[in-house]
Amino acid sequence: MNRTNGGPDGRGATVGTDTAGGTGATGTTGGTGATGPAGRTGTTAGVNLLGLRSHNTALVLDLLRTAGAEGISRLELAERTGLTPQAVSKITARLRADGLAADAGRRASTGGKPRTVLRLVPEAGHAVGVHLDRDELRAVLVDLDGTVVGERNTPLDLGAGADAVLTRVAGVVEELWAERDEIPRAEAVASAAPGEPGGPGGPEARGDEAAVRGRRRLSLLGAGIALPGPLDHARGVLHRVTGFPEWDGFPLRDALSRRLGVPVVVDKDTNAAALGLAVGGEGGSFAYLHLGTGLGAGLVIGGSVHRGPRTGAGEFGHQVLQLDGPRCGCGDRGCIEALCLGAMARGDTDEAARVLGTGAANLVGLLDIDRVLLGGRIVEAAPEAFVRGVREVLEARARRTGDTPVPVRIASGGGQGGGRDDGEGGRRESGQRVAEGAAQSVLAPVFGRGDG
Repeated sequence: MNRTNGGPDGRGATVGTDTAGGTGATGTTGGTGATGPAGRTGTTAGVNLLGLRSHNTALVLDLLRTAGAEGISRLELAERTGLTPQAVSKITARLRADGLAADAGRRASTGGKPRTVLRLVPEAGHAVGVHLDRDELRAVLVDLDGTVVGERNTPLDLGAGADAVLTRVAGVVEELWAERDEIPRAEAVASAAPGEPGGPGGPEARGDEAAVRGRRRLSLLGAGIALPGPLDHARGVLHRVTGFPEWDGFPLRDALSRRLGVPVVVDKDTNAAALGLAVGGEGGSFAYLHLGTGLGAGLVIGGSVHRGPRTGAGEFGHQVLQLDGPRCGCGDRGCIEALCLGAMARGDTDEAARVLGTGAANLVGLLDIDRVLLGGRIVEAAPEAFVRGVREVLEARARRTGDTPVPVRIASGGGQGGGRDDGEGGRRESGQRVAEGAAQSVLAPVFGRGDG
């Protein structure tokens, strides 16, 4: 069904047909009357980007985003999308009216008058990304460019029960959004005259919350939640998370959507990280191996995240390498995860790296990927040792097969926050990468990626 949100100027913006070329997607906020961040119910303020996800609009939005601050002209948009100039003009007019696009100046043309160039307005929309690890919660708020504009990190016990975990997540999202939501309100109050919006005697001063919501330009598009698998990405339902069987069958997506009042996407932490890497420019086919509190893989094949028909791909840590090996938390014996974590518990980093390399070599042989990327707090605490150990195994395999060795390296940092050091070593980088990737699972469809 259609959903109506308050537009930037207080008008309703209904999700439905995209008159500028295509049909907009419809969506729900996870339940009628659900209380959203900052006490808002059902929907969030500002333009509803999830309703602009027609194919043509997504093409234009993506080109506006990649053009950056320099912008792009309507003629260039038409040439690159294959759309008619008239269709581009309709789409960009609507994006400008909704505050998503703005003039970026003029550019000289080969003939005639200079062309007006347009740019994306990054602050017109935001997404939350949350990494639920077994012992901590990291959350980020990003704008349409993927730039981190707010973040939180707090201890978490994933085994504390669904109500406790959901309450913690909702509280962190509330804090992030409320902090960001104060910015335009403060600016409005500072500049408004008496009786005008934001000024003395205006709707804010009178407590007219509906009017306040209608005039706020910020829009929270949704929340991406990433956590250890296995899980059902399509339905947002958890399976038997290794070490936490009590989560089996829990409908995390719907439960959180009701709490937050916005759409929610649930995915494995490794898939979220892989998506973030792909969106950030990591091309081709690669495997992202994440060794932290557990071990998993995010697979990108031909530029898109591969989840499989049951969204269960990437349970890398539970390949059996040793039939009579130690018992794993999944109930099997000799899994790569159990062998790696066991080696680390003994202080044998080289052995852990060798085991990880053996699993990576299996992936290379099976999928013929371009490269192997490593991450996770354990890897990032001893990056040289893990890269060396995995590379040695991959090079030995290449010598046996006559192939060119597949390169291996540490995955690039997590966007705005990935390279900073806060005294937690690799934990910040890997956690940030996953959280930002989770936010991209909300943004990616808006810009035309089908694997978000």
